[in-house]
Amino acid sequence: MVQCEMCGTETSSPNRVKIEGAKLNVCDECTDFGTEIETGSSSSSSTKYSTSSSDDNSSTGAGATNTGASTTSSGGGGGRKPDMFDDIEELAQDYDDQIRQGRERAGLSQEDLAKDLNEKASLIRKLEQGEMLPTDETQEKLEAALEIDLSAGGGTDESDWESDSSTGEYTLGDVVERKDS
Repeated sequence: MVQCEMCGTETSSPNRVKIEGAKLNVCDECTDFGTEIETGSSSSSSTKYSTSSSDDNSSTGAGATNTGASTTSSGGGGGRKPDMFDDIEELAQDYDDQIRQGRERAGLSQEDLAKDLNEKASLIRKLEQGEMLPTDETQEKLEAALEIDLSAGGGTDESDWESDSSTGEYTLGDVVERKDS
């Protein structure tokens, strides 16, 4: 039995479907959400976006060191592949309050802080009101000038997510709430 990659239900004959650009093995109920992919003739015709096994082997060969390290270190397999978002620090939710409080502690007006950072006073005002997110460069300037840390620290806790499946792997059904249910 195979698990539907969308809702997580067990199915003996999954359908290969393309849903918003992603190719998934889904149950009969979830097939309606996408376009069914022809599986019989796909190996004979090569397209720009071919899904043949030779392409799959070459793509996994390049990242084998990363995926191998993450799956073996977790002990029982089912580890998560690292992605580009792992290195990105999130902005704290109260960044606007932190900027305002840091500026007030330093005894600066919005105009003075803007001059020190070589930015516009309107930018400082919008940041303090939470109307705008700082760019990475502006965030670094603010943190250095006001001696504050605007990063959220910690990120998401992986233990918050639990799979309903017996294999321990996540499916879209574990994360997404369907509108029709």
